[in-house]
Amino acid sequence: MSVCFSNLHLIRLKFPPPRDIIKRHYQTGGLYAVYRHSVSASGNCPFPCRKIHFHRKLSDYYGIIIACGFLAGLVVAQQEAKRTGQNPEIYMDYLLWMMIPAIIGARIYYVVFSWDAYKDNIPEIFNLRHGGLGIVGGVTMAIIVLLIFAKVRKQSALLMLDTMTMGLLLGQIMGRWGNFFNREAFGGYTNGPLAMQIPLKYFEQYGRVSELKTSGILDHLVTLTVNGEKLSYIQVHPTFLYEGLWNLFILLCIFLYRKHKKFDGELLCIYLMGYGAGRFFIEGLRVDQLIIGHTGIAVTQVVCICIFAGGLLGMILGRIRHKKGKAC
Repeated sequence: MSVCFSNLHLIRLKFPPPRDIIKRHYQTGGLYAVYRHSVSASGNCPFPCRKIHFHRKLSDYYGIIIACGFLAGLVVAQQEAKRTGQNPEIYMDYLLWMMIPAIIGARIYYVVFSWDAYKDNIPEIFNLRHGGLGIVGGVTMAIIVLLIFAKVRKQSALLMLDTMTMGLLLGQIMGRWGNFFNREAFGGYTNGPLAMQIPLKYFEQYGRVSELKTSGILDHLVTLTVNGEKLSYIQVHPTFLYEGLWNLFILLCIFLYRKHKKFDGELLCIYLMGYGAGRFFIEGLRVDQLIIGHTGIAVTQVVCICIFAGGLLGMILGRIRHKKGKAC
């Protein structure tokens, strides 16, 4: 069935060929279903409009996706724990210890490096419905909690870190789709096959046009006519999607290698090197980078260099110890 909408079009992903487009339509206060339809060469939609509306605010989906990411990660970690002879219930206990500190850590990381946006509106710091979670801060806090948890419960911290790595990646992959619903974590203009289009009207409505002015995105607006109404879109890199796909690649590599690991902690090292390298380059595409003061340096890129270096150092030291152990 071919359908189109005459109201707000808040996000669509652009795939070739241009006559056959997958469109995602959103409306303030609710989520439209996803449809596949064709448009004429002029961009007009010749078919009658029909819509399906789910009664839930878009901001609610951000929290729902984060929660689902935690639960999916737990399931994967418990399955890996069973495979390696551990008690899977330990990871349920760890999740209960870790979940709130991880969210707090992610929020602190974001707020610290976006302080200008919050210093005059302190209550907004506690409003998570508009996004603003730095995954690096969340992962850091999760690892700190795990180290404390493992010591208290007399477990091997390195084995637990390896066990949670795949679950962590799955949670990150799912969590990135929260950025999709919040229309954030995107890059500059692109005309590539995965280009994402978001209506300018959305940014005007929520006072976010200033986010687009310094990046040059407004110089490349795309206009689409639907039922006689002209809608202006920005067309950008879906960096949240790039990161999700990169994390999926790392997840597959770890899944295939996990039975051949040489020492406890090796899977974590692979994760740190892979994630650090990928996120470094993806961060360079984003227009909402967290900047260190007025230096123009993206804090996350600096952190990613440290993450990669830490993973590489851990891998080298682990391999050296493994060889020494075999020699003995």
